[in-house]
Amino acid sequence: MMVPLDPCNKPTSQRRITEGDTVVVYERHDSMRAVTVSAAGVLQNRFGVFRHADWLGRHFGSKVFSSGGVGGKGGRKAGGGFVHLLAPTPELWTLVLSHRTQILYIADISLVVAYLELVPGCVVLESGTGSGSLTTSLARAVAPHGRVYTFDFHDQRADSAREDFEKNGLSSLITVAVRDIQGQGFPDEYSGAADAVFLDLPQPWLAIPSAGTMLRQDGVLCSFSPCIEQVQRACETMRSCFTDIRTFEILLRTYEVHEGALKSATVNEASSEGCSLPGKKRKIRSAGEALDSTQTSSVIARPCSTARGHTGYLTFARKSVQGSQTGAAEVCPTS
Repeated sequence: MMVPLDPCNKPTSQRRITEGDTVVVYERHDSMRAVTVSAAGVLQNRFGVFRHADWLGRHFGSKVFSSGGVGGKGGRKAGGGFVHLLAPTPELWTLVLSHRTQILYIADISLVVAYLELVPGCVVLESGTGSGSLTTSLARAVAPHGRVYTFDFHDQRADSAREDFEKNGLSSLITVAVRDIQGQGFPDEYSGAADAVFLDLPQPWLAIPSAGTMLRQDGVLCSFSPCIEQVQRACETMRSCFTDIRTFEILLRTYEVHEGALKSATVNEASSEGCSLPGKKRKIRSAGEALDSTQTSSVIARPCSTARGHTGYLTFARKSVQGSQTGAAEVCPTS
């Protein structure tokens, strides 16, 4: 189970792997995959052949070696590669899930969860379930007594997302429904019941009036849009019944940290320091003459050669209340 619902139960990371568990197989920092464990299952990758039967009974986080080769010290298989068996978390699930649509990644998700002010017990409405990347993190934020109601207009995408949530033990936290929120708005049964609303729609301004009706007083709305023109039009609509409107763009820069050798040349030190003796010509090295050098080991940090650029804009707004002295709440216009 990705999110423990009973405080008495051990977190997944502290359990031993059993048949039917979902395991995130960590091959390297840029290569992971989700695998459902079965006694007869076999995983083959560039690091070797791994039998699921060897995983059963091990703790999540274990390092396992491939089945090929001759046994070595500590159970290690000489000449074989290895992988780590990680417990699934919302962050890891974002990296290994099947992409049915473009998804939100960890940097954007973390800002969404923080600015929506989600705590256990909150009720969240989401339009645009997609691949379920954000939905999984929303569920963990409101667990164990909160609820996420997510809507998608595409039947097959909704069914696939529902299967993923059931497999990850999130069915008690997430309800998936098929509905065109842009055209129909959110169901009336959630009116005034939502602590937060998230929109990932091509025309979010069509759903903003309905979102305002669903939110409790002082509730927070977030809209994700890839284009600034969408943001501008959405903000115009928000101004009628929202306040504290802010838009963010996150550009994440990742660094590589590794140990490497640094070389320092020692030939013609006097010349290299710019203090050549008067009356003498600089010695010219022949083509075959090698530099005298020393190597020192050092930890090197540098930006990754490939980095994810623009993903989208996140616009947040808080539902405003007019006439607070008389208790009359503002109603968002529907057109």
